[in-house]
Amino acid sequence: MDKDLENLEKLAKDALEENKKYFQRLKRRTPKRLDLIVREIHDEEFQNTDCLDCGNCCKTTSPIFTDKDIERVSKHLKMKVHNFISQYLERDSDDFMVLKSAPCTFLDERDNSCFIYDVRPKACAEYPHTNRKKFAQISELTIKNTEICPATYRIIEELKKRLPQSGRNK
Repeated sequence: MDKDLENLEKLAKDALEENKKYFQRLKRRTPKRLDLIVREIHDEEFQNTDCLDCGNCCKTTSPIFTDKDIERVSKHLKMKVHNFISQYLERDSDDFMVLKSAPCTFLDERDNSCFIYDVRPKACAEYPHTNRKKFAQISELTIKNTEICPATYRIIEELKKRLPQSGRNK
């Protein structure tokens, strides 16, 4: 288990207000190189991070399933789409299709592997979204992910070190 996971919730909550202010400044005056810098930090972090050591995202949250995800996964499981939906999914309060339960139905908790890894939802494949373009636009999601993903927490802490005055273009 990731050593930071036990303290992650407290660390993330302690940094919450600071992170909100940081991202507000970042949105107001986004440095031209922000996406490049964040991707660099992301790549460095994931050279040292094995998600199979943690799996907290799969244990605590559900990805959003797009229609394409639903079709792909149900086909992989040799199920009719409506059967897949009725067995595994529900609509959340934001009208997105999500898993009915956590941990993820497709997670093998013995080793944190995924039964549907090769056909997993796009949201899973892109998680924790710290290497996306227009990174400043997903600040709320990123802040939320600092409570779930130790790597995301470390990426944001490193970003604050590399761009301490987020309002300045460097």
